Amino acid sequence: AGCEKEPTSYMWIYILLGNMLRGIGETPITPLGISYLDDFAKEENVPVYVGILHTIAMMGPMFGFLLGSLCAKLYVDIGFVDPGSITITPQDSRWVGAWWLGFLIGGALSFLSAIPFCFLPKSLKKPEGAKKDKASHGLLENTGAMGNKLSPEKTKPRKWSAMLKGKYFYNSLKKVLGNRMYFTFLCCSLLQFSSFIGFVTYKPKYMEQQYGQSTSKSNFLIGITSLPPVGLGIFLGGLIMKKYKMGIIAATKFSFAMSFLSYAISLLHFFVGCDNHMVAGMTVSYE
Repeated sequence: AGCEKEPTSYMWIYILLGNMLRGIGETPITPLGISYLDDFAKEENVPVYVGILHTIAMMGPMFGFLLGSLCAKLYVDIGFVDPGSITITPQDSRWVGAWWLGFLIGGALSFLSAIPFCFLPKSLKKPEGAKKDKASHGLLENTGAMGNKLSPEKTKPRKWSAMLKGKYFYNSLKKVLGNRMYFTFLCCSLLQFSSFIGFVTYKPKYMEQQYGQSTSKSNFLIGITSLPPVGLGIFLGGLIMKKYKMGIIAATKFSFAMSFLSYAISLLHFFVGCDNHMVAGMTVSYE
């Protein structure tokens, strides 16, 4: 009974709020960035630009794992204790790395990278040679959400509260989700990202438990081996789509073929395994 302790720290609330703020700040980059590329770039260059955007986005987690590997080598109370008084090493199961240091470094870099966005103009001129009537207006016109030709009065920006209360938002959402190809692609993306996140999250722990690697080395290996091939694949996919000038049907067939090939290769993971560790009360008896 003397060993039982109730958790009294509420620091997790700060971590939760910090991740919420980070998500709010990061969310507009992908949808608005891709929408801008699609509206203002030449049609044949859009796949390459989108591929570059996603490739750069994959470099962030890669450097994050490398930073986590570096922080895991530092003791959790670095700066508050004498390093010479620490008698354990990162290979010791009692070692706890400076996990909090990555949040400070990542937060500071995110803040600095956000400063240039403050100097962008409110509106950007459309370059010559770009498509004039792109997906956003075309989709709404075809689904009937915009009705007839927009009048100058209807093109005025409206408040979010007015959009959510009226039928405009719900009709548009219903039409978009009613698009079978888009809805299928949405479900496919959810499945792919769910599996990828689980793979990246738990594979370092698997390497620690099954192969006796330290937390630092596991994060380093994941950052070097798992994420760069994904970024390279995204970039090569954009180049292939540009070279063969794929339309929506050709791009769908290409995506299906690559996804099926990826699924078939992933089945090889079922043939990789190690013997279970001897854990008293779980894999072996207490005696």
